[in-house]
Formats: sequence, structure tokens, C-alpha cells
Amino acid sequence: MLIAQITDLHIGFDAADPNEYNKQRLDHVLAKILEGPNKPDLMLVTGDITERGDPESYRRTKELLGACPFPWHPIPGNHDDRTNFSRAFPDVPTPGGFVQYVLYLGALRLILLDTLEEGRHGGAFCQVRAAWLKARLEEDRKTPTVLVMHHPPMDVGIDWMRTDPREPWVQRFAEAIEGAGNVQSILCGHLHVPITAPWRGVTVAVCPAVAPGVTLDLRPMDPEKPDLRPMVVADMPGFGMHWWNGTELVSLYNYAEDPVPLAKFDGRMQGLVKHLMEERPGG
Repeated sequence: MLIAQITDLHIGFDAADPNEYNKQRLDHVLAKILEGPNKPDLMLVTGDITERGDPESYRRTKELLGACPFPWHPIPGNHDDRTNFSRAFPDVPTPGGFVQYVLYLGALRLILLDTLEEGRHGGAFCQVRAAWLKARLEEDRKTPTVLVMHHPPMDVGIDWMRTDPREPWVQRFAEAIEGAGNVQSILCGHLHVPITAPWRGVTVAVCPAVAPGVTLDLRPMDPEKPDLRPMVVADMPGFGMHWWNGTELVSLYNYAEDPVPLAKFDGRMQGLVKHLMEERPGG
């Protein structure tokens, strides 16, 4: 099973331009996914679908995603508007008024979560959402489970994008998943840069963004002293491919670019390929 992930599209950043820069970046990502060698079974759209949560930006995005020949499943991020999101995607469940739902994919379960608090940039996870998640985890303690959410729950060190581990929402989320030994990984967005880290015994994988990236700068930042450091950069738009190998979910990331091939599977490389495969058990 192969699961694609795109995140942080930010469509409508330049709302007056129907061919805006972020739309062009999304076009490139979708083309790379649709025309590339890896054909996903489904795609996760993990938040910040729009820049301002306006209906027109959702309409544009939905039209672009409609070209995908596989199902895609969205959740909101901090730039989204929950009401307009639900109007744009009326088939997405909203138990308790929050965008949270479960996908069973054979021997794998995905639980998609809502970490939006409108007006707040960072994450949120109230008692209602936590109780819903805890109930879903208690329903099934055996099926390997992946949690999907916009905001990562851990501190990544990029000062202006950090999550403080003392934030109440992080504590509620941690308490909700405590004891759920079948939670294998957490897939996130929000940070606009690929990051992988262990958190409370679970691997958290952050997907690069469709929209421009965040500079990987771990120096402390003084909000009272602007130092002209780059914060947002026009890097290549990225996406994720999560491969379920039957035991683990393997997260791989790529960018919508056309790199120059330096080696091909030809007669010159055939010997190496054969040797590598012969090293495996049964080879």
C-alpha cells in the first residue's frame, strides 16, 4: 500500500491571481505524483489547504485535486476555516464539530485529526477531540494505526515555529494516546520542512510543503531584535510517499523537480543490482 501526502498548499495567498505561485507549485507536485513511477492508492491532504480559509480558494483547490484518479482525504490546518472547509468538503465527517475520522486500509488504520483553533497559529486539541481519539484507540488495540494531523506535537528547534511541550494541547494529545501500543507513527505538516523525530515512543514524520519552505535555522530568535535572517525560502515544492510494507510504515519524501540522471539500470549497473539482490536471504 502506498499513501501520498501533500501539505501546506496555502492556495489563495495571492487571491486575485487564479494562476498564483502556490497554485503553480501545487500543479507541479500533482504532476510529479500522477506522472511518476510510484502510483499511490490514496492521498492525504494535511492542512493549510488555503491561506485565508475563503470559499473561492477551497473551490480552486478542490478542482485541482479532482484530477487525481485516487481518493484523497483532507484535514484542516491553522490557516483554514472549519466552516468553509466543511462546506467545500461536505462528505468529510465532523464528529462534535471537528474534522476527525477513521480510514481502514486493510491491515492498516489511519485516524485523521483536527488540530485547528481558529485565530491561533499553533496547534490545539481540546477535551472533546481528545475523548473522541481515546475512544477510537480503545475500540481497536490491535490494528497497526497511524495518526494524521497538521501540527507536530514535539519541539523541533526552529524558534519561530516551535511547539512548547508544556502547551495544554500537547498534554491532552499525549494522554489520549497513552497506552495505545498499536500507534506506529504520526504524520504531520505545518513546518514546511521534512523532519523526523521520536516522540513518546512514536515516530513523528513531518512532510515538506507544497508552498515555499521554512529555513532550517536553529539559532535562537529575539522577537524584539529583527536580524534579517531568511525565514521563508522558494525551495522546490515537496510531497511524501508512505509505503506500508506489511509491518512498518516507511516515510519517503521527494520534490517536484526533474533531476539529471547520473546512472540508469543498464548493462553497466546490472552487475551491482544483481550483487545487491543476491545478498538478501534467499537471493
